[in-house]
Amino acid sequence: MNLFKSFSWHSAKSLCFLNKAAFLCVFVTASGSAYAESIQQQIIGTSTAFLEQISAQHLADNNIVGRHTVKIGRLDPRLRLPACAIPLQASLESPAQPIGRVTIRVRCDSDAPWTIFVPGHVNLYREVATALRSMSRNSIVQASDVQLSERDVSSLRQGYILDLENVIGKKLTRPIQPSQVISANALKAAAAVDKGDAVVISAHGNSMSVRMPGIALEEGAIGQQIRVRNTRSQRIVHARVTAPGQVEVAM
Repeated sequence: MNLFKSFSWHSAKSLCFLNKAAFLCVFVTASGSAYAESIQQQIIGTSTAFLEQISAQHLADNNIVGRHTVKIGRLDPRLRLPACAIPLQASLESPAQPIGRVTIRVRCDSDAPWTIFVPGHVNLYREVATALRSMSRNSIVQASDVQLSERDVSSLRQGYILDLENVIGKKLTRPIQPSQVISANALKAAAAVDKGDAVVISAHGNSMSVRMPGIALEEGAIGQQIRVRNTRSQRIVHARVTAPGQVEVAM
């Protein structure tokens, strides 16, 4: 009977010790986890404030009209860094302009210095030219074909156009779908002269001006050089398109 009591007492004592040890482990683990979370929160807070400030400054300095949002990427939950006795410092690592994907260098300059690179993203929303309907290649864009719509331009790798005047009257170099953003490389100047058109060839000098009939051997927009055959001499010349049906050669 006494032996049983003695055994039970020692078992209880051992169990108590184990419970204390388990509690201590849980406490240390919880404390370590809370500490790591606190450091991460400091890093994320510093990164967010820095990215917001430099992106807003970039838009203001370059007179860019639009709204923007910033987001900091997820940090490794296993990250363990010593506490920093002074405020963290942040700088833009890449790219040169804080638009789209960015990398922020966050550092601690205390007696136990460290540096970490934090991923982020700046979304920039602007009003850009978009299609209202499907358009085929070689179509001439009309005012009723396009409108300005808000898009995240940080993800537009092909570029975008802010003014509809730079779209209307241009010829498409590729098919366009409804709501698609129209980029500059999808457009070219509409031809003022088509291949096979009868044109008037003009030549101007200091004291004389000559006009003669010709045939365009290729299409061309205003300001472009095209090949033209003089129908009188059958000579082929290079002439600059000046207006529909009008080309000019240098004397």
